[in-house]
Amino acid sequence: MSDYENEDECWSALEGFRVKLVAVIDPARITPYLRQCKVLHPDDEEQVLSDPSLVTRKRRVGVLLDILQRTGHKGHVAFLESLELYYPQLYKKVTGKEPSRVFSMIIDASGESGLTQLLMSEVTKLQKKVQDLTALLSSKDDFIKELRVKDSLLRKHQERVQRLKEDCEACGRELKRCKDENYDLAMRLARQSEEKGAALMRNRDLQLEEARPDKGSPYIQVLEEDWRQALRDHQEQATAIFTLRKDLRQSEALRTRCSEEREVFELQCLALRKDCKMYKDRIEAILLQMEEVAIERDQAMSSREELHAQYARSLQDKDGLRKRVRELSERADELQLQLFQCEGRLLAAEGRLRQQQLEMLVLSSDLEDSSPRNSQELSIPRDLEEDAQLSDKGGPPDRESPEQPFEAMQKERLSLTPNGAGLSGGEPPEKERRRLKESFENYRRKRALRKLQHGTRQGEVDWENTTGSDNTDTEGS
Repeated sequence: MSDYENEDECWSALEGFRVKLVAVIDPARITPYLRQCKVLHPDDEEQVLSDPSLVTRKRRVGVLLDILQRTGHKGHVAFLESLELYYPQLYKKVTGKEPSRVFSMIIDASGESGLTQLLMSEVTKLQKKVQDLTALLSSKDDFIKELRVKDSLLRKHQERVQRLKEDCEACGRELKRCKDENYDLAMRLARQSEEKGAALMRNRDLQLEEARPDKGSPYIQVLEEDWRQALRDHQEQATAIFTLRKDLRQSEALRTRCSEEREVFELQCLALRKDCKMYKDRIEAILLQMEEVAIERDQAMSSREELHAQYARSLQDKDGLRKRVRELSERADELQLQLFQCEGRLLAAEGRLRQQQLEMLVLSSDLEDSSPRNSQELSIPRDLEEDAQLSDKGGPPDRESPEQPFEAMQKERLSLTPNGAGLSGGEPPEKERRRLKESFENYRRKRALRKLQHGTRQGEVDWENTTGSDNTDTEGS
């Protein structure tokens, strides 16, 4: 009934019509037929028809379809047969075929009597089909018997042909033997004829001896000489005939062997021609492949050359960029050196500015206070604080602690104390202020020179690092 071979495909085809099947089918109507087909167990039938959890008919039909799906292809066929019997229109929609059995329509139209008549007609048709099949089977049996008879006849003919071949081979061997015997008889006949001739000659000699002719007569000598010459000619002719017959047999055997070899050579020549054609086709195919490989090789070489050229250009660009980086690094070093020089000049200017401020503070302190030591003690710590701030801003270039200028100023201040006055010889305050300024300027100058030298060393170190990195990049590339 179904055109499907796979179980999954069969039931997956019915899944598209599941909603229609659930909406139309009554499970109580098709379960008896399914039970008769042995695809539905009585317990499953009772579950479908009497389970209280299955309230609606659609749920019962869904459970019935799930149970039939577990039975595989047999359940699919039985379900389609039940649709064909009880729901022909639905069967037509599902399979696209016209139903061949319409029992439900007959029962609805004419009742059980019409169904009985239909069953009788179906049984009659089936009996006719059985009779036709029986007749066909008997005809096939007759045909098989005829084939067996023909087969036996064919085997007999084959055996007869085999016997004829064996007889032919035996006759060929017998013919060869007869030819050899004939050859031997011919040789014996030739020898006997020679013996007969010799006997005749001896008989003639004996007759001549009986007649006792005169041996000294020239006529008898001539006859004897002619006789001997004729005997020699006869022997030579017999030998020549024997040789010619032998050569004839050898030539016939050679001709037979040559004809056989010719056939073999023709077959070999035909095979060689076919092989030559095959090898020619192979060579042409190989040449085409070699041409394609050569084209691909040329393309690969051209692409490789392009890549090499591109790589060379990239190396040139890289060298140019490295040169540019080196120039920029040199320029940066120069600018950094100039920056350090500017910072040195700025520090010098700041020192001069502080010196001027110090002078102004000293003058103002002279006006305000008579004691110069108080003004010095006030101005020096401020300068020290500013120097400490500048050194903190400068950072790494100084590498000096703010305690150094403070210690220097402490020494200068100790030289200005009353205890140190005796050591300095009681110089006036102006000289002391001048000495303080000079010492402070010397300190500022030394500090600027240290910064400049440290900046120069820093630039050289950076230049060496840059050169080393460039060399490393060059070596890596």
